[in-house]
Amino acid sequence: MKLIDQLKEKKYTIAFSEHNMLEKIKKFGKKAGIKVIYLVLLLFYTLQKTTTPKFAKSLIIGGLGYFILPADFLPDLIPGIGFTDDLTALISVVVAVALFIDEGVKAKAKERLHVWFGDYDEEELVGIDNKIDKEV
Repeated sequence: MKLIDQLKEKKYTIAFSEHNMLEKIKKFGKKAGIKVIYLVLLLFYTLQKTTTPKFAKSLIIGGLGYFILPADFLPDLIPGIGFTDDLTALISVVVAVALFIDEGVKAKAKERLHVWFGDYDEEELVGIDNKIDKEV
């Protein structure tokens, strides 16, 4: 079964809430890294768009739920590799819904990163943005 199909499992959609997502980011944001949090924010802001279709929203909720759940394939507490599976899952969902991620969503996500992390090297995000643009 493909990862994108696995993310449709009910346990992930049940785990998603804005509050749970923000709590996870507060607790693990720095450890997860700027790329993981950028992907989370891209999905979150795409979810909020009224023009995002239901099928895309269901994928997004599954991906964000996977990020939120503490018991995923690789526990987030494992130093160095704990968020690798989250990164893979989030990238898979971003690629699947890339058509609905616009420049406004990217700008909101980057603005929020500056609020939470201060200055960061925006070059770290270029690969993600290029992958989105390539899929569109």
